[in-house]
Amino acid sequence: MKPLQKQSRRDFLRIAAAALFGGAAWWIARRRSPRMVWQIDPEKCTQCGRCATHCVLPVSAVKCFHSYSMCGYCDLCGGYLRPDAHGRNTGAENQLCPTAAIRRKFIEDPYYQYTIDEKLCIGCGKCVKGCGLFGNGSLYLQVKHDLCVNCSECAIARACPSDAFKLVPASDPYLLKSNQEERIS
Repeated sequence: MKPLQKQSRRDFLRIAAAALFGGAAWWIARRRSPRMVWQIDPEKCTQCGRCATHCVLPVSAVKCFHSYSMCGYCDLCGGYLRPDAHGRNTGAENQLCPTAAIRRKFIEDPYYQYTIDEKLCIGCGKCVKGCGLFGNGSLYLQVKHDLCVNCSECAIARACPSDAFKLVPASDPYLLKSNQEERIS
């Protein structure tokens, strides 16, 4: 067995300088490359329900968004009412959302305004699917970045059967349903 050789001060300084230079180069490159975040492409999403069950958070960071510019404000909303509803009212037995996260407010006959209570939404996609089947598709799922921990390996992205999850620049974090739609705040 060879005895350990004593390192000269010059060799130590060379190694320390290389490590410092490499670390600085890595830090500069990281700051210049855009930070990426996970988002759902609403055109690819199939509302499979895995966003509600595969997120690492206790309640999914995926929430339903409502595009008011696309909404018809219908009395018979496919995203709000169950297809087999006995009445077109706010009764829990008539609502499609399992957590009552969609609020319905009468505006004038025959129009209603629908809003999403983000705290109650679990990201199951049932309302989104109903809105797409029986409505105009104004409801869709998005990742809320103030809730998401931005895992480098998103569990929902791995479980997504339609590859709707993708990394997008943090400077433009929301993928909108159509090009004509206004930005969601």
